[in-house]
Amino acid sequence: MKELREIVRAYDEAVKAGKKVALASVVHLDGSSYRRPGARMLVSDEGELTGAISGGCLEGDALRKAMLAISQNRTRLITYDTHDEDDVTLGVQLGCAGVIQVLFEPIAPEAPLHPIALFRKALALRQDSVLVTLFDLGNRTGDHPGTCLLMESGGQMSGEIPIPALDAAVREDMRIAFSQKLSLFREYRLANGSVITGFVEYLEPPVSLVVVGAGNDAVPMMQIADQLGWEVRVVDGRNTHARPERFTAACQVLVSKPESVLEHLPLDGRTVFVMMTHNYNYDLAMLKALLPTPVAYLGMLGPRKKLDRMLEELRQQGIGLTTEMLNKVHGPAGLEIGAETPEEIALSMIAEIQTVLKGKSGGMLRDRTDVIHDRESTRIGIRQI
Repeated sequence: MKELREIVRAYDEAVKAGKKVALASVVHLDGSSYRRPGARMLVSDEGELTGAISGGCLEGDALRKAMLAISQNRTRLITYDTHDEDDVTLGVQLGCAGVIQVLFEPIAPEAPLHPIALFRKALALRQDSVLVTLFDLGNRTGDHPGTCLLMESGGQMSGEIPIPALDAAVREDMRIAFSQKLSLFREYRLANGSVITGFVEYLEPPVSLVVVGAGNDAVPMMQIADQLGWEVRVVDGRNTHARPERFTAACQVLVSKPESVLEHLPLDGRTVFVMMTHNYNYDLAMLKALLPTPVAYLGMLGPRKKLDRMLEELRQQGIGLTTEMLNKVHGPAGLEIGAETPEEIALSMIAEIQTVLKGKSGGMLRDRTDVIHDRESTRIGIRQI
């Protein structure tokens, strides 16, 4: 979502300056690539780039293709085959071993629900959403419907499918993506013989990190999380420590007693807490309040015996600690990376949060015996209409 926010900001600046822009989106991938479907880049008619569709190897050619889409005012689909090391234009020594489909869409500011407008709606509320992009793999020089429809978590729709025959099938696939919390790809085969491919993209709200404790060791936590595009907040009962000027500008700073903290914060399955006040009673009170909530991760800085003592105190208070509650508690918080300094400890904890949210183990990639990304996730399913 960070990339989408940056693209929306860059778009607003470009329109204000009277510039024309095009959106480049990775809409499908067969094999390996640095970026996955959903990676995007905004290109202005002056060559300014915001976002990325690769690790840098495709951006030069993509810039030229985007400029062409702007000048022709026409959506284009381009295939980059990084298998071919003999291709002196694109494939030479890239080594990604993937076929990447990139859609280039010129943006018309006067259109009420162009792609950037849909991004803006998706970012406006902290909720899941599903975005649909349609393209024709068999007719790259023809017209492509592009990024055209957004579904919010309550079922509200923005945009429209320009091919009426697809409408019911696409909406059904959007509901499937919502229920499975996964993006999917569909090949829609129409009765007239035409075929349209759809990227039905599941979008999650950004991670919301709340650090309980405004000491010096909270500062690098906020900085790293902010770079990742997470929403960041810090909470402390001491107004001498909880001061906005000590943290990144995007950080919300809250001075509160532990029993009142949750009244001021949105809590959901993308919310994570790290408790690092170095105050036993404050952390204990926060742990007690947070265990029944839907937050995804509760990290406790400090030795294991500290957490064990807290949990025992809660049991003695008659609080039933379920397996579900205990599974989201991580103490000592962090991955074992040999962290010593505040910055290293912050990296360790941020990395552990990422592994928990993604359902990964946190091991070394070189020890994997299979591919990093599941090839099944980009398989194109078929719908006969």
